[in-house]
Parts: sequence; C-alpha cells; structure tokens
Amino acid sequence: MSGERKKGMALLRRFGSARILVIGDVMLDRFVWGKVSRISPEAPVPVVQFVREEYRPGGAGNVVQNIIALGGRAIVCGVVGRDTAGRRVVAELKRMGADVSGIVTGARATTAKTRIIAHQQQVVRLDQEELGFDPKLDRRICEFARRLGPQVDAVVVSDYGKGVVSPRLLAEMAAQQEEKRGRRPYYLIDPKQNNFLSYRKATLIKPNQQEAALASGIEIADENSLRAAGARLLDQWQAEAVLITRGEQGMSLFSRGGDMAEFPAVAREVYDVTGAGDTVVAVCALALAAGATLEETAWLANHGAGVVVGKVGTATLTREELLTALDSGMGHPGGSRRRN
Repeated sequence: MSGERKKGMALLRRFGSARILVIGDVMLDRFVWGKVSRISPEAPVPVVQFVREEYRPGGAGNVVQNIIALGGRAIVCGVVGRDTAGRRVVAELKRMGADVSGIVTGARATTAKTRIIAHQQQVVRLDQEELGFDPKLDRRICEFARRLGPQVDAVVVSDYGKGVVSPRLLAEMAAQQEEKRGRRPYYLIDPKQNNFLSYRKATLIKPNQQEAALASGIEIADENSLRAAGARLLDQWQAEAVLITRGEQGMSLFSRGGDMAEFPAVAREVYDVTGAGDTVVAVCALALAAGATLEETAWLANHGAGVVVGKVGTATLTREELLTALDSGMGHPGGSRRRN
C-alpha cells in the first residue's frame, strides 16, 4: 500500500466524525437526458429526444451532498421558496440524511437550473431565479449561524451570489472567528464576486483563477503574477490560506508564513466541470476537521476534483472514489513547493 493511500485512508476514516455547517445559496438542479439525431427545421438547433430526468440539490446543496457522500455529517442553512422546487430540494436533502433545520422559506422563488444533456454534453442550461432578499430572512440566517457555528467542526460558506450570503452574515462569521478559542470551527469560503470586499478571517478561501484575478486586481498570466495575486488575497481577506483552483493547471495553495505549494491536475478526462468547486470545498472542510494540514487538505481536494470532472452533471465524490484516485500516486501531500 502506498504511503499516500495510507495517509489518505487515515484522514478519510476520521471524516465520519466531522460535523459541517453549510451556509449558502441552496438550489435545485434538474437534469434532462436525451438523444440528438437531427437539427430542427425551425432553427439551427439540435432536437433533443427526451429519455429521462433527475433532480438533485444544487449550489450549497451540492456541497452538502459531497460531505455526506464522503461520510461526514452536514447541517444546511439557506433559503427556498414556497414552491415545488423548494419542496423538492428540501426532500432530497432530507433523503440523503442532511439536517435541514437551518433552511427557511421565503416568498422568493427557489433558484432552479435545468441542464439538457445529450451524448455526454450539455446542450443548453435554463435558469429560473429571482434576485433580491428579505432582510428578515437575513436576520434568521445570521441567528442560526451564530447559534450553530460554535457547535460544529467546520463552517462552509457557499456563495453563489443569490443573496443568502450577505455582508451582515460574513461580518457575523468573521466575528465568530475572532472570538473562538482554539482552531475549531474551521471556516471556509467558496467566494463570489459580489462579496469580494466582505470576506475576512477565514481559515481557507477557494477562488478559481478568474475570481482570484478579479478579487486581487492582478491579471494572472504567469508564475510571478500568480504569486502576487495569492499574497495580496491573503492580506486582503486576512485569511490563513487561499487555495486557487486553476482548471487543467491544478491548484495553488498560499498560506501565511509558507511557500506557494502547487498541485498539478490529476484528471485523466474532463467531461463536465459542473459542481467541481463544491466538491473541492467539501473535501477541504472534512479534511481540516479530520486534522489534515493545509497541504494535505489541498492534496486530497485536488484528487477529488480530478474524479468529479470526469463525470457528467453536478457530481458527487465518494470515499472509495477518492481512495482510488490516491492510488494513482500522482503528487504528494506537500505538493511541489516554490519559494515566494
């Protein structure tokens, strides 16, 4: 058995004791699977013959799915509407074993995304959503976060820019981090542009390369600009670590007082990147809760991402799949290190 697999197994065994609070934009993902054999005579678009459909929790709900599939326990806090989509996503979360006590119902329609897929490729995506947010719901979200935050091993803020993650909520979470004793709960953020100026005091923030460039104001074109962007974000967000996901170039980890660590991509084939960021932040939360170092956390998350981009649709990752990926032997827990 490889040393990487032994280390991974030891961490994954501890995933089962981790209790994670996920706060963010809960959505419903609908997948319509079909076949294409001709082009429409009405317009130059494919005609998709319906085969089947399925529904899954999306957005912050997909982070929850990944946590549970990896053996952890998840509490979800978010907002759904008084509609069929809202009832369906809550039912799906309950079915998989999530604690939905933090979900509140509002007048706004539940965000829903419909993806039409044919021959393993997305043909089109249809989004249904309403922007705007009731301040009363914001208070309820903040109150739940204030009460539950100190009781869990890690808190994940999954920000999709739909309104649940407000500056008020982020200020509340930052205050909790300043007041806490010891290292727990770990605090992780999957960021969105609307709130770049409000993130603060997180254990780890996970932007993709485009988001990192926008947030830092530095165009990332080479290694020097990447290092500069990572260093600026550490200071700007007052974070312990920033993990920049870079697609086919893998991931780059920046931590206070440390070197930049690079983790080359391990995906053999890329079919669909939908939900890959959700998987990364879920693995990171569980790994930190299990006692992993920042480098071990990024290493596990990188292998997890390599699995899910090989699937079509909003994919989840299991412990068995992650262990199999670690058997590839690509990379090591410390990554490749370069001096800043």
